[in-house]
Amino acid sequence: MAPNATGRVAAKVLGIDLDYRNEHQEPLVSGGASISSVETYVEREPTVAEWFSQFRPTGAGVKHYLRSLFPFWNWIFHYNLTWLLGDVIAGVTVGFVVIPQGMAYAILAKLPPEYGLYTSFVGFLLYWAFATSKDITIGTVAVMSTIVGNIVIKVQDEHPEMKAPAIASALAVISGAVLLFIGLIRAGWIVEFIPLVAITSFMTGAAISIGVGQVPGMMGIPNINTRGATYRVIIDTLKGLPNTKLDAAIGLTALTMLYGIRAFCNFMTKKQPNKKKLWFFLSTLRMAFVILLYILISYLVNKHVKDAKKAKFKILGKVPRGFQHAGAPDMNSELLAAVAPDLPLTIIVLILEHIAISKSFGRINNYTINPSQELVAVGFTNLLGPFLGAYPATGSFSRTAIKSKAGVRTPLAGIFTAVIVLLALYALTRVFFYIPSAALSAVIIHAVGDLITPPNVVYQFWETSPLEVLIFFGGVLLTIFTNIENGIYLTMCASLALLLWRHLMARGAFLGKVRIYRATHDTIGKENDAYGSQGGKIAREAYLPVNHRDGSNPTLDFEQPYPGVFIFRFEEGFTYLNQQRYMDALVGHVQRVARPTKLDRFAKIGDRPWNDPGPRRGKPVNLEDDRTILRAIILDFSSVSHVDVTSIQGLVDVRNQLDRYAAPEVVEWHFAAINNRWTKRALTTAGFGYISTERVRARSHWTPVYSFAAVGDADNSPEAQRKPAADLEAGADHIHSSNNEKNAAFPPKVTAVHGQNRPYFHVDVQAAVESAIAGVESKLAQTTSTDSNVGVTHEQPDKSLG
Repeated sequence: MAPNATGRVAAKVLGIDLDYRNEHQEPLVSGGASISSVETYVEREPTVAEWFSQFRPTGAGVKHYLRSLFPFWNWIFHYNLTWLLGDVIAGVTVGFVVIPQGMAYAILAKLPPEYGLYTSFVGFLLYWAFATSKDITIGTVAVMSTIVGNIVIKVQDEHPEMKAPAIASALAVISGAVLLFIGLIRAGWIVEFIPLVAITSFMTGAAISIGVGQVPGMMGIPNINTRGATYRVIIDTLKGLPNTKLDAAIGLTALTMLYGIRAFCNFMTKKQPNKKKLWFFLSTLRMAFVILLYILISYLVNKHVKDAKKAKFKILGKVPRGFQHAGAPDMNSELLAAVAPDLPLTIIVLILEHIAISKSFGRINNYTINPSQELVAVGFTNLLGPFLGAYPATGSFSRTAIKSKAGVRTPLAGIFTAVIVLLALYALTRVFFYIPSAALSAVIIHAVGDLITPPNVVYQFWETSPLEVLIFFGGVLLTIFTNIENGIYLTMCASLALLLWRHLMARGAFLGKVRIYRATHDTIGKENDAYGSQGGKIAREAYLPVNHRDGSNPTLDFEQPYPGVFIFRFEEGFTYLNQQRYMDALVGHVQRVARPTKLDRFAKIGDRPWNDPGPRRGKPVNLEDDRTILRAIILDFSSVSHVDVTSIQGLVDVRNQLDRYAAPEVVEWHFAAINNRWTKRALTTAGFGYISTERVRARSHWTPVYSFAAVGDADNSPEAQRKPAADLEAGADHIHSSNNEKNAAFPPKVTAVHGQNRPYFHVDVQAAVESAIAGVESKLAQTTSTDSNVGVTHEQPDKSLG
């Protein structure tokens, strides 16, 4: 966009040259084309105002945003009896699982067991209205509960007067507010900073840590610090085995029964596939069955006990009926300051578990979740949950898997789970008194066992990226030898460092030309029976890395597309991090393969720069250097999404360097497959892509090669595509093509794919090569014609590689 008068005045005052480009404005195409009509297309650059306009709110955008905050409006009015049946079955099934799990996990969080029921109830009650996942269940989870427990212990060590429920509530409110804010501003993309290897390492390390920490409780071994480093817990547990109590009989048999029931149900599912659903539900209810069985045993053994401390083995004790701790959370500045250092960890775990689980089950069940909206759901749940006594909650892997397999149809299933939890809070609290603590420990060990990454998955990681497997084991080992927090931070930081390292150490590739013949394996040797042809084999040119890093056959011999024309491909984008490495590789290769245009560039040895001293003193310059001279550089931008000031400046510096190397010739720069308008604008600002008025005058015989596409009522039928057609050159009578493949017929009306005011920007590498060759040959022809007028002749360049 041209600046207005005010802008020009301001630019003049500031000394800004607005006309530095001196760009030739008329389309570089003549009217000699052998088709009926060519539409002129001049490419318009994006403006800063246009970039800012994408953030301007609109009425439709505001309406869409408000509607997206409550996704249930998209499906609630289609609700039917079939969906209701599936949701009731899934919700009730999960309800029987969440009751024992919720109380067990609350104990992990150093809270009374009823807090686990409060947290589960709030999660199920609120999530459905904000959900974009039908499978996920928000509530108590083992890892988050363990982290909350660790934070409670740490805060109480420094502030003994602070109560555990208050600390947990403060964590929930603050972290919930942060997540809600992130979700409301639709910044859910932040979850993409957490890679899969960090998630699996975290889950595996945390599962091992939690499982090991529950062994002393399951065995009844007293005086074990289960919050210490995992390896210390293992050592102390082994040392304490002689102190095992009666709890071990309950814990070990409960754990054996849980795994035994699951194994039996899995076996029967294979034996009786027609009863798969029945065996699934029996397997799902194993936790509720085992807890009820040991409640009965505990009642028979301890029925005369009124004080839980006097029971023959450790039992849960009194659980208050209803919501005894409802009310506004008790928070003050001192409490907030105490929990502030642990807020980042809490937020990361809440995001990590929930988004990883919801995305996984979305892919399994063929739907897409909205990470921002999921953060709204988690944030809203944690923000309001403490008013009913809840502590930090997030998505649960085990209950989500059960809910999915139970045939859940919509997020409304959570309401039916909430009803089950509510009934338990008001009708079963007296029964909970007799739950053996060892049985709850067995339930936790059994639940977290599914979070450990199987060896087969780790092997697949190794096949994909060995370095990431090292990060995986590093996170697991650090978790075992220190704590869960360190394991999370290590894997995330190491994964980010690996990403930056790969980007920083990116290597570009020079491309060579090879002729490709398309045919099936069976018809390759037959003369007129090639794949996709109507007689005669189809051949075309392809451009592949000459270093064979793409895995191409190392016996292939590549040609240079034309003497002095080099094709360079970026492999990992083009930014300030890797531009120096790219540019060094480009200059080094070009100067190694191509010679300076003027061999004896310096009159005397003192004129030579220190880094190009030439031959040793007394020896002449080699004037017989038969290497090609540098004529054109083609950059493949197919992997480049964005550029920055540093990368563009690096490109400008290299252009100037190679222009000095090729002087008095001027190196042409062509760009293939640019996929971003702002990248084009940046390149144009640096002087690439267009031709100046002076160069148009100097090269009056050159007409660039464009890529055209049909517009209007073009006949794209196979019959029309097989018709022979006259070649077309942009601005001449024919387009030059090095392909042997039959050209499709040109339709009645075509237009340039890219702007005719940007002749050096091309649709692909092939188009860039054709244009570069046309430019070089045009210049050679012009030079030969000029020199012939004064009796000078030039040999045509040798077209061999290098």
